[in-house]
Amino acid sequence: MTAARDLVAMDVAGRADRGRAEAAAAGCDALVVVNRVNVRYLTGFTGSAGLAWLGPDELVLITDRRYGEQSEAETSQAGADVRIEITNDAPKGILAAAAAGLSRIGLEAASVSWADQRRYAEWLDSAELVPTTGVVERCRQIKDDGETDRIAKAAAIADDALAEVRPMLADGPTEAEVALALDTAFRRMGADGSAFTTIVASGPNAALPHKRPTGRSIGKGELVIVDMGAVVDGYRSDMTRTMAVGQPDAEAQRVFDTVRDAQRLGVAQAAAGTPISEVDKACRDRIAADGWADAFVHGTGHGVGLDIHEQPWVRASADESLQTGHVITVEPGVYLPGFCGARVEDTVLVSDDGPRRLTRSPKELVVA
Repeated sequence: MTAARDLVAMDVAGRADRGRAEAAAAGCDALVVVNRVNVRYLTGFTGSAGLAWLGPDELVLITDRRYGEQSEAETSQAGADVRIEITNDAPKGILAAAAAGLSRIGLEAASVSWADQRRYAEWLDSAELVPTTGVVERCRQIKDDGETDRIAKAAAIADDALAEVRPMLADGPTEAEVALALDTAFRRMGADGSAFTTIVASGPNAALPHKRPTGRSIGKGELVIVDMGAVVDGYRSDMTRTMAVGQPDAEAQRVFDTVRDAQRLGVAQAAAGTPISEVDKACRDRIAADGWADAFVHGTGHGVGLDIHEQPWVRASADESLQTGHVITVEPGVYLPGFCGARVEDTVLVSDDGPRRLTRSPKELVVA
């Protein structure tokens, strides 16, 4: 697995203190972390069952006996400063002991069901439970060198896979055949898997932004949207290229040219200190100038990391600015129902030296 091969170390040990600071800003003395991605971020543990207690003085991973050895190995390898509690019973006693003397305990509102909230209220009856949103996610926004190294390696695998698979478009394969070839190439080239369900959408299907691959054969002159990404040690890449086998008609060519130019302008805005809304505006204004404002039907991008979609959100309503260490996508698109669609996307690192594209596949339209 690529996870153990030539990867820059991550600062996992420092994450708990950053999480404590965010929890304190949300008015909490401690945080119960149940979102599995957030548990992994704080502890390095990848198991399917477990939660983390982020207290003022300690980080505790609570899981069951199936994961005894795995939890020890993964947290040690990650360098997390964490105490592990193994139990096959409800964690009531462990949490109650950890919460003794604390008055306000945060719960991850987006990840805790109503039934779970009632259980926590019973277990932690001496404290007030506080619904929180995005506490750990805000920490995850700024990537360290180890995280960006993993995303860059995932991006490089996606670039190599597309270079290998791209020529097969000329043979008139189905959308599903192209998607399978890409997914297989990711694995063969060392990725842990695909970052999300690979999208291959041709002709009128390309007018549906998240159309899943079908048995439709790719025809000559049609625009084909290929949206894909790989995973390396949990971190994801995201890239879209629009291609055509042979020359498309003039209108489809104009759609593609507009989108490619809009994407270039958006990437150029992805610098530290720039309001995130300006990235969206650069793309949207260019598309509107050619009369397709209503055909750009989604946001311009999103953060990428352990989740394929995470903070920050690149959209017109964003009220924050880009920071060094943000990893975002820039992915404008135009979709004309029943006719065609085009989207061009890169995963972009906001660095001290300006925007750095991590996905580097060429953006030429015509394959053959």
